[in-house]
Amino acid sequence: MAVVLAPSTKRRSAFHTLTVRGVRRLTEDAVEVTLDVPPRLQDAFGYLPGQYVALRTTLDVDGVPREVRRSYSICADPRPGELRVAVKRDLGGVFSTWVNESLTAGDTLEVMSPLGQFTPRTTPGEQPVSFVAVAAGSGITPVIAIARSMLAGGPNVRFDLVYANRAAMDVMFLEELADLKDRYPARFAVHHVLSREQRISPLLSGRIDAEKLEGLLGTVIATDRVDEWFLCGPFELVQLCRDFLTERGVPAEKVRFELFTTGEPTRPEGSHGRPVVAADNGENYTISFNLDGLQGSVQSPTHARESILNAALRVRPDVPFACAGGVCGTCRAKLVQGTVAMEENYALEPDEVAAGFVLTCQAHPTSDAVAVDYDA
Repeated sequence: MAVVLAPSTKRRSAFHTLTVRGVRRLTEDAVEVTLDVPPRLQDAFGYLPGQYVALRTTLDVDGVPREVRRSYSICADPRPGELRVAVKRDLGGVFSTWVNESLTAGDTLEVMSPLGQFTPRTTPGEQPVSFVAVAAGSGITPVIAIARSMLAGGPNVRFDLVYANRAAMDVMFLEELADLKDRYPARFAVHHVLSREQRISPLLSGRIDAEKLEGLLGTVIATDRVDEWFLCGPFELVQLCRDFLTERGVPAEKVRFELFTTGEPTRPEGSHGRPVVAADNGENYTISFNLDGLQGSVQSPTHARESILNAALRVRPDVPFACAGGVCGTCRAKLVQGTVAMEENYALEPDEVAAGFVLTCQAHPTSDAVAVDYDA
């Protein structure tokens, strides 16, 4: 079976209203949400395994109706007519709690067409191909979509998964992983590591640290025979794995990684940006931007250390963003004038940075005038 390809991993996306087909309980704190994609939106929602979507709705936050948006990975291999995401409840998470407790079939959500580059670069063919993924908690969401698609791509594909959780009851997609093992017994292996439950093998018990990683990836899995790596989870685990692979000479281009966050951006607030007022004395940066072919401009006081995204949102509420933490890449734009400094970058590839692209949620002006192009 051929892998279904999306039109692009870097397209400019827009929100569309989709109807919830169903909500399925995965664990006590996680659900799978299935959304209907009507025929007229099939092109807008074509995607590659591993990509994500941003969800948007209006919720009561401290007694005030606010627009809330969060990004979630697509958890199913590409199929026409539907979209599936998994939402795990975060401690204090307004959106994730609402989805887990209140969202039902028939409700509607504003959904941004898919984005993201946590996608396979290797296409299954006649030659043997080996993939390895290390995931923790809800980091399994994009990984299971990738595993399904790659394993279905041909008999020469092998996929190994190291999946870390606190306890067996926290394992998302447990039945689906077992089904994959039954379907591809010789080509798919899953190693469950539980931090709060004792397992027969010491390698599979406790938190994953450098020593345990050495045992798992240095002994159980032949590191030098892997064509592509996928790492998805909290920063500490992803960085530990990246350092391990770098020390063993694995080329950076073979390692794909994605961080997950609680999705609770402190900036910008809602969809309008935090309150900032231009300085009367004229000590402002001039920030210009192009979005959907329309030009916008805003003054940002030099003392405010305001991000380009926050400034743009004050005059244009439809500027794209999701996590506002430098992780998802939704706010990506090309710098066409001036200079900026980025605080964090977990989404852009080195070649994108070299080509002038920035994450506007993390980019702060360092020249009097700055211009970015969201349509680039």
